[in-house]
Amino acid sequence: MILIRACSGHDELEACVQMQIETWGYDDSDIIPRKAFLVGQKIGGQVIGAFDTDLPGAAPNGTPESMVGFAMSLPGVKTGKNSTDGNPQPYLHSHMLAVRDHYRDRGLGAQLKLEQRREALSRGIRRMEWTFDPLEIKNAHLNIHKLGAIVRSYYVNFYGVSSSRLQGGLPTDRLVAEWYLDSDRVKGILEGSQAAAYEIEERILVPAAIYEWKASSAGRERALAVQDENRRRFQEAFSKGLAVVSFTRDAEGNGVFELARWA
Repeated sequence: MILIRACSGHDELEACVQMQIETWGYDDSDIIPRKAFLVGQKIGGQVIGAFDTDLPGAAPNGTPESMVGFAMSLPGVKTGKNSTDGNPQPYLHSHMLAVRDHYRDRGLGAQLKLEQRREALSRGIRRMEWTFDPLEIKNAHLNIHKLGAIVRSYYVNFYGVSSSRLQGGLPTDRLVAEWYLDSDRVKGILEGSQAAAYEIEERILVPAAIYEWKASSAGRERALAVQDENRRRFQEAFSKGLAVVSFTRDAEGNGVFELARWA
C-alpha cells in the first residue's frame, strides 16, 4: 500500500533531505537543506511524499521511516512572452523527484507527478515545468510519453559542476519539460487516448548504452560525444520552432525524441 500525501513536520522534510543524498550521491555543496524544503512549502510550493504503509512499524498515515519517494516544487510567475496570454501567470517548478531504489519501475514517479498536478489544479495553477537530463531515457519516457509534457528549451551546463554520481562527470545539460495540466493533450494522454498526430520533422536518438558509458571512465568520451551532438541538434531544432511532442523506445531500448511544429 503506497500512500501519496503532502509531507508535514521537520522529520518528514529531513527524510526528503536524506533521500536526495541516497538517490544522487550529492556532497554538501549540492544538498538542499531541510529549511529550503520548509520555506518552499510555506510560500506555495509542494513537498509530496510517498509512504509504504505495509512496512513493519509503519503507521496507516505513513511515517518518516516509511517514506519511499518524494517530489518537491517551488512557485514561480510567468510574465510577458513566457505566459500564455501575456499576463502574469503562476506556475510551479518541480525541482526534485526521487524514489528509493527498490521501489523504482513501479509507476511511483508518475503517481507523485499526478498528485502534484491534482494539488496544483485545486489551486487554479495550470502549468508546471521541470528540467531533466537529455540523456536519461527513463525520465524522458515518463515526462513526454506518460505525462504529455512538451519540450522547447535546452539549457547548457545548467547547474554547473555536479557531485551527483548519476551525472557521470558530464556537463549538466538540461531540457525543460512544459506540462499544461488541464490541456486537451495532457488530459487525453492521462486518460489513455491516442495523442494528436504530428508531422515529425526531426528524431534525436539516445543510445540505450548511455547509462553504461556514463558510469565508466572508459565510456565517458562516448557519452560526451552523444551529449555534444544531441545538444547541437536540439538547439537547431528549437531555433526553427520545433518542439519535442513524443518519445519512443525502439526494440534495442534506444530512446527517440520526436520533434514537430508546436502551436
